[in-house]
Amino acid sequence: MPLPTIEHETQASPRWSVIWLHGLGADGNDFAPIVPELVDPSWPGIRFIFPHAPVRPVTVNNGVPMRAWYDIKGLAIADKQDAAGIRASIDEVEQLIARENERGVPTSRIVLAGFSQGGAMTLSAGLRHREALAGLLVLSAYLPLHDTIEAERAGANHATPIFWGHGSADPVVPLALGGHSRQLLETLGHRIDWHTYPMGHQISLPEIADIRAWLTERFTDA
Repeated sequence: MPLPTIEHETQASPRWSVIWLHGLGADGNDFAPIVPELVDPSWPGIRFIFPHAPVRPVTVNNGVPMRAWYDIKGLAIADKQDAAGIRASIDEVEQLIARENERGVPTSRIVLAGFSQGGAMTLSAGLRHREALAGLLVLSAYLPLHDTIEAERAGANHATPIFWGHGSADPVVPLALGGHSRQLLETLGHRIDWHTYPMGHQISLPEIADIRAWLTERFTDA
């Protein structure tokens, strides 16, 4: 059964979907308010889907249960990766994509988006998905399970456009970690529209403007 979600449709019978994954300790409410700021009047009808991650104990937060796509086991965010948790959440994202397909939105009209842990899951699930997605929107994130991505990535998403935004002063997901992940994917031939902003672990109005422009290109292409 798919995860519980918050949904917002910009028009009746939307032809596109954006599945937006929140960060550690947040929930689907975190980015739902961004829709009015982000949407351009020229866009087609879109269903924005903001799922709630499962609640699980998070090791670096003293084992306190919270919504998380996977456990963080080490003080360095990329250390001691919770491979089982990441793969379970990949399956959850697959169910969300399948539900959109059932509601009449083809995978080619689905954008997968996420912030922080949600951005990590956007890369993990999106690059492994067997049908081509419209785009991957990655904010303040990195690529987990990087040592298996070359073997496990799906050919259908080798050319999928990727928007990647990151704060130059991010204390949670260091810019260097995001940059290393970006370089790895570019080495594998992935096309990344990379942006940095003078901010911490957050989003900003200039970033929202760049996201709007990038999404406008996606919605025009198909």
